[in-house]
Amino acid sequence: MEEIKLLDCTLRDGGYLNDWEFGNDNMVSIFERLVSAEVDIIEVGFLNESRSFDSNRTIMPDGRSVDTLYGGLDVGNSMVVAMIDYGSCGVDKLVPKAESLLDGIRVIFKKSVMYEAIAFCREVKKLGYQVFVQAVSITSYNDDEIRELISLVNQLTPYAFSLVDTYGLLDSEKLMRYLEIADCEMDPGIGLGYHSHNNFQLAYANCMEVIKRHSGKRRMILDGTLYGMGKSAGNAPTELLAMYLNEKQGKQYHISQMLEAIDVTLLEMYSKIRWGYSLKFYISALHDCHPNYVTYLMDKRNLSMHSINRILDTLADEKRLLYDPAYIEQIYLGYQQRECDDRNDKKRLMEKLKGKRIVLLAPGNSLKTQREKIEAYVRRQECVVIAVNYYVPGMDYLFVTNSKRYVQMSSRLSRREDAFLVIATSNITRMKDTFDFVIEYSGLLDMQAAIVDNPLIMLLKLFGEIGVEDIALAGFDGYQKAETPNYINPNMEHSFTKERAEEINQDTREALARLNLKKKLLFLTDSFYESGQGSGI
Repeated sequence: MEEIKLLDCTLRDGGYLNDWEFGNDNMVSIFERLVSAEVDIIEVGFLNESRSFDSNRTIMPDGRSVDTLYGGLDVGNSMVVAMIDYGSCGVDKLVPKAESLLDGIRVIFKKSVMYEAIAFCREVKKLGYQVFVQAVSITSYNDDEIRELISLVNQLTPYAFSLVDTYGLLDSEKLMRYLEIADCEMDPGIGLGYHSHNNFQLAYANCMEVIKRHSGKRRMILDGTLYGMGKSAGNAPTELLAMYLNEKQGKQYHISQMLEAIDVTLLEMYSKIRWGYSLKFYISALHDCHPNYVTYLMDKRNLSMHSINRILDTLADEKRLLYDPAYIEQIYLGYQQRECDDRNDKKRLMEKLKGKRIVLLAPGNSLKTQREKIEAYVRRQECVVIAVNYYVPGMDYLFVTNSKRYVQMSSRLSRREDAFLVIATSNITRMKDTFDFVIEYSGLLDMQAAIVDNPLIMLLKLFGEIGVEDIALAGFDGYQKAETPNYINPNMEHSFTKERAEEINQDTREALARLNLKKKLLFLTDSFYESGQGSGI
């Protein structure tokens, strides 16, 4: 009866989080603990010829590097393997199996290159290695394509063929469908593996289903990582799989050794680099798309979750799993640029504001620290007060371009406790009441800027069109890298603004210069946009 084997890939899959820089002591410690735990197969890292050798990293330029790092260690009864992403490391970088610590090579590849990848696997096999065929993004294959791949696998007769759920899209029913096709079509001497990801919190549950349904007719291989450390939402935790296999399959993995590895090496990493189930990876799995699309849209910081979901719904099938930054930028702008006839609203707004002194308020920290100065100016000059993407008691107008901020303010806006009017750009979806003015979003963009939809620039561009010239700014502080808050409300803080502080400040300064305003802006509060001092928009 063929058994289930447990494969740990912490040193390889976990490396996506730290650029494979575990540190030599940690690498050795994890390896030795896994050997002591009697894990069946240990994956020690990636082979990638474009990377130089680094004794602190588990990504290595060739097969000999594995022996340099791990060659003097006791491997016990464990099989030792490394992974090659097809195309990243030539077969000439491998020594014959008889000269290497490695027992096997796992080769990952996309559907578009399966024929070339299988041919590469054949060359690896000639060197004496056990070959693992790893079909990434298995959900991108239809039934006929799976059968086509398995026919190639049967001709190769590798050690194992694995279903890799790269984006964690499979539930147990879909997983069993793929497993049944593979089990039925594949020669019985070839092992069948499953590599999960935790986007839907199903990695461990799916592995349990595989274990329950194991017939014993062929070798099964389950991938896990210590503490679930891994790419995207992480993997099925090795320690949980070991526990379940001990209980249900009579295995005798030494879980205490795994826990020691987690405690000694991984918990400190986890405190600095978090992994596991998250909203971003859930959304990417929900829409069957590359996580970078979600990251791109969330990093805009101006889209509600409703808007993000609607944008992801429009992705073309052939683009979903292949991240294309230019494509998602095009889709984003297309979604935001909802055309509307704003001529009447602009005319009405001009009638209300032309000739008025305007004070624009943003939620920078100076709105609180220099409050008395701002209030004195507003009283003295009898100004019209317009807040930008932020609710300010006593304001006359609210200018809204940011869907996320609008959703946060929507309940307060619906009560209309103050007698203010709302000017919204056409990308904002109304919750209940109608907006007082709707201005076409696309007409206010600055396509030369890095941030094309900077709300300050958009509003100033609108004012230029309707003849508003006497403008003062407060709370438009700009950004700084220091720990000092950028925003009056700590909940509005974003890490990316600190990371890109000077870039955003310079982009705004250049955009202001391009406006070529007839009358110079008056900065009531300190701002990086004017004199290089200040603190958030």
